[in-house]
Amino acid sequence: MDAEKHVSLEEIEEYNSVVNQMFVSEKDGYKFYNSYAAKKGFSVRKEKVRYKAGTKKMKWRRFCCSSKGHRLLKFFERTDQQREPQALTRCGCNAKLDIELNEESGLWFVKGFVDGHCHVLCKPEDVFVMRSHRGLNDAQKAETIELGIGGLRKCQIMDVMEKNHGSYEETGFLLRDLYNFFARYKKERVEGRDAEFVLKYMGGKQEEDPEYFFKYSVDDEGHLKNVFWADTQSRIDYHAFGDVVVFDSTYRVNRYNLPFVPFIGLNHHHSTVVFGCGIISDESVSSYVWLLEAFLEAMRQHHPLSVITDGDIAMARAIEIVMPKADHRLCSWHIEQNMIHRLRGEKLSEFRKFVYHPMTVDNFEKRWMEYKENYGISEEDIWMVMMYDLRKKWSAAYTKGRHFLSMQSNQRSESLNSRLHKHLDRKMSLVDLVEHYEFSLSRIRRNEAELDAKASLSVPFTRISADIFEKKAARIYTPKMFKKVREQIRGLCQWEVKEVTPENGLVKYGVGSKGVRKDLVYVICIFDGSLMKNASCYCRLMEGEAIPCAHIFVVTRFLGFDNIPTCCVVERWTIQAKIAFPSDRVTNTHVQSEQMACFCGLRNKANLALFKASKSAEQSERVMRFLDEVLEEGEGDDGSMEATSFGPLLAHFSGANQ
Repeated sequence: MDAEKHVSLEEIEEYNSVVNQMFVSEKDGYKFYNSYAAKKGFSVRKEKVRYKAGTKKMKWRRFCCSSKGHRLLKFFERTDQQREPQALTRCGCNAKLDIELNEESGLWFVKGFVDGHCHVLCKPEDVFVMRSHRGLNDAQKAETIELGIGGLRKCQIMDVMEKNHGSYEETGFLLRDLYNFFARYKKERVEGRDAEFVLKYMGGKQEEDPEYFFKYSVDDEGHLKNVFWADTQSRIDYHAFGDVVVFDSTYRVNRYNLPFVPFIGLNHHHSTVVFGCGIISDESVSSYVWLLEAFLEAMRQHHPLSVITDGDIAMARAIEIVMPKADHRLCSWHIEQNMIHRLRGEKLSEFRKFVYHPMTVDNFEKRWMEYKENYGISEEDIWMVMMYDLRKKWSAAYTKGRHFLSMQSNQRSESLNSRLHKHLDRKMSLVDLVEHYEFSLSRIRRNEAELDAKASLSVPFTRISADIFEKKAARIYTPKMFKKVREQIRGLCQWEVKEVTPENGLVKYGVGSKGVRKDLVYVICIFDGSLMKNASCYCRLMEGEAIPCAHIFVVTRFLGFDNIPTCCVVERWTIQAKIAFPSDRVTNTHVQSEQMACFCGLRNKANLALFKASKSAEQSERVMRFLDEVLEEGEGDDGSMEATSFGPLLAHFSGANQ
């Protein structure tokens, strides 16, 4: 017999082992043949299928080698191709496996099997790149979606998965498979119902928590125009820290180019706190009025004292209409960008002094006139004329002592927005925006929880020789704010009271530098007997940043007080700031399906158990046997779970559409 046609005993046994196989399902047959193909070095695909007459019940199925057939002639004759044609992989291979259902037993048996190939088989170490041998399993899909929501890019997710599996071969899929999965995932769950999806999700959140607020408006055709939402914790935080609100409409991080407007503030740790978020259809006055009215409705008409915004004229007009008493300043960051764009050299440096350097109002006006004269600025310079008209909203001379808590810029919102900008593009859907907003929100709240725990379980270090005010402040303020107050306390040694003047029920204290004859800084105090009821300093630090200045501490020391007067302690900066507002903080804001919640719980416990079992060969083997049994049992046997879902929003969406 020709050596090329010789068939070994092993090959005969292998052939018989295949043709004698029985399968409980068509899926089980494919799994077997694909596993066989992986060992041999080829890829398979599903081909022909036959159904029982008049039904959709499958009775016969063919699986074949992926190299079966040839590319059609029309693809060779095309002249309008824009992309480079894919490499040829089909060469007429006849390898196949046919299986048929036995009606009596309900089992599938092998009807036909051809094991010969007309092409070179793949090396064992390269099989993982073949199409039928790669793809994300359900656990990997769930994990990659979590990592995506966490802000990782696809290539970073791939790096994490390869690291977790030990090598790229063991991962089971390629980077392009990951991209394809995410594309299908987004398309399948939304498919043209982006706004409907988001609104039903928010409706589901409100059903679970009546204090969850969302409001939206639609146009004449029923399309979504504007939406605002704030969860319970955001509303609680606003009532504790809503004296200054920052919002910026310059972000358009969605495929519809709609302005995304987060409402941001400062909490008692001088960290970012989020009060809510809005998406509006345009930058008209009416849209901003709607948004601000929705915001105030959510906050039970509790108006902020001050607001910081970008230079949008429509936004400024809306604030005048909806929040007429709010003190409004412009974001210095946006002014800086305009300055860089319009000014150069000394002209730019001098203008920066108007923005940042402390000076009196009279000095500002005098230097402004000199600036115009030196650089030949005329009334035709529209930007300069506009900036002068708005000077009370941006100049350090005019904003000194006004209640902005030392914030000059709406970059405070960057901690929320930078993640959206860094990890998402302008093609993202509203669903993506909501998911990533909530993830960023959970990170901010996690940070606050850590700071709260640190503040409640420890006291900032103070030396034995420290001033008594410093020791008292350490037990009153949060650690971050204690450092700011401590700076003022340590500065009181440079000052002394040089003048005391009673005036109309008030007492005016003149405070000056020790040993230096300079203009005095005056502190005005109101007393009820010996109790100080109010203190105000000409430096206006108390009014602007809500912390007592060194001048007030000098007067307090002069009066012989050992404690920081209650009137000088603003509760928003203290450890007790949120005692009156019970926290409803949830660090994980995602709503998961029943299956995903169960999966996460099992995974968390399994990680600990598997690590413990890995220390013992006997335990490892026992656990592996148990896991194999679970995997062999099949899927969804008890019918108790919903269809497999991987993302945090799918439970509400699928439930709402049933």
